[in-house]
Amino acid sequence: MNREIKPGPRKGLVIINTGNGKGKTTAALGLLMRARGRDFRVVMLQFLKSRKHTYGEHLMAEKMGVEIIPLGDGFTWESQNIEIDKALARECWQECRKRIESAEYDIVILDELTYPITYGWLPLDEVIEVLKARNPEMHIVITGRNAPKELIEFADLVSEINEIKHPFKRGIVAQAGIEL
Repeated sequence: MNREIKPGPRKGLVIINTGNGKGKTTAALGLLMRARGRDFRVVMLQFLKSRKHTYGEHLMAEKMGVEIIPLGDGFTWESQNIEIDKALARECWQECRKRIESAEYDIVILDELTYPITYGWLPLDEVIEVLKARNPEMHIVITGRNAPKELIEFADLVSEINEIKHPFKRGIVAQAGIEL
């Protein structure tokens, strides 16, 4: 027996996946898949993922006809030139703003946005102002560790993903299909 699903009226939410555990981006990708299944217009912009690499989510996004845009240069804590990372973060934020202000999307995912905010490369006040001014039906998903308190207070839904055990601590490096 099929039960009819009766969703409520749409009200754009700010959703944050934070914490020190693995799965913040993965949870956002799950939401992207669910929304795309409902014909939502979705885009994911990635602050840390390098433009030079292809990750599993990029391959699947291509097959699904979804935009996932890596705009970073890899993990900033391994950076050889932090000024380039700062410039890339500002460039990524400008692209994010453009996508949000266009009102062409139902969901905009700002993957790993918390890092440039925490590092002081992007002004939190500006980020919140852009989010406040967005189309009231647009959902925003933000991922990354150490979400600032002000951003958490502003959000509608916050999930904290905590690490209990991780294979990296046993010397098992990132694997295709799991982390890549």
